[in-house]
Amino acid sequence: MKSFILYRRVSTVRQGQSGLGLESQEETVRRYVTGQHGVIVGEFVEVESGKNNDRPQLTLALQECRRQKATLVVAKLDRLSRNAEFLLRLQNGNVDFVCCDCPNVDRFTVGILALVAQRERELISERTKSALQAAKKRGVRLGTKNPDRQVRLMMEGYKRDRQTFLNRVRPIVDELKASGVKTLTELALCLTRRGIPTRTGKTVWFGSTVKTVLIG
Repeated sequence: MKSFILYRRVSTVRQGQSGLGLESQEETVRRYVTGQHGVIVGEFVEVESGKNNDRPQLTLALQECRRQKATLVVAKLDRLSRNAEFLLRLQNGNVDFVCCDCPNVDRFTVGILALVAQRERELISERTKSALQAAKKRGVRLGTKNPDRQVRLMMEGYKRDRQTFLNRVRPIVDELKASGVKTLTELALCLTRRGIPTRTGKTVWFGSTVKTVLIG
């Protein structure tokens, strides 16, 4: 059975606190690993911009890959980096890695994708700057007078939505457990078969997703 180390990354503290993006990355990776009949033997999460290639959690993940002779797995290539030099350096290292959005690439193709990823980062930056300049010309006032309040309101809204979801799904999970369904994997399979959507609207449940419901 092949061993994998899961690495997930989001760019902002707000995304890290809310879990936005992290859960979908985990679902994508776990679906891939299951299809490969593999097992995830370690997980690392980073809250850091893709522009920054000095990432302690990624360093630890790579060290763990070497120690366990495991493969680093990410949901998308840009979760590693959008910097071509960094990706090529990683590619030429002594750690195998796979990206779920392009699992069959060879060494030559990874080089091309690294350049494409860097160009996409540059284009995103250019589009953002152009949009801000155009908004300024139209007289749009950018930003907010009270950013802390906006963040607080967003977090409160997130917590309310999460609690509503838990209140809806927990009784179903309790019912399944009472009927004899015990393991996280079995619970996930039952929820998937019933067509119960996850908090992010996905139609497939995993044991880790069920665990988040149980621990609240």
